[in-house]
This record gives sequence, C-alpha cells and structure tokens, in this order.
Amino acid sequence: MSVHDDLTSVRRCLDELTRSVRRLEQQLGGNGLEIRRVRTDADHLRESIALLDEAAPGLAKPRRPDLVPMSDAPYDTSLWTDSDDEGLGARDRRAP
Repeated sequence: MSVHDDLTSVRRCLDELTRSVRRLEQQLGGNGLEIRRVRTDADHLRESIALLDEAAPGLAKPRRPDLVPMSDAPYDTSLWTDSDDEGLGARDRRAP
C-alpha cells in the first residue's frame, strides 16, 4: 500500500470518527468537557494528517504513468510466421 493510500484510509476513518462524535454530541449534549475534548482531539488528528500530507508531497500523490503512443500501422506479419493459434495449434496442421 502506498503512502497516498494510507493517508486516504486515515482520512476516511477520521470522517467516520467525526460523524460518530457529532452523534455523541447530540445524544449527550455538547456542553460537557469530555465531548469537547474528544472533538478537539479529532480536529487535531485531521490537522496532523494534513501536515503529513504536505511534508511528503512526492510520496503522498501517485504519479500518473507516461503515456506511450501506439502506431496505427499494421504489425509486420513475419512476427507470427512460426506461432500457434491459441487452441488451434500451428497454422499448417489440423486441429484435433
């Protein structure tokens, strides 16, 4: 797994954590010190992941592979003179 995949996975988990904390705030009320501390800790985790993403820009983002142009010209038929047709055998023999 690449660094980018790991950071994406952590962000998804943090999104789920944030949703769960919001549900807890609705059930318990947002006035308690404990729930505010949990919400603040989740926010700090999100900021830390953003800092990690910025610290490793080359590792975090996958590089798109270079495109290779393909010619529309037909292939040289001499490439297949001694090849077998898949499932049929050689060209000069009958299939079983």
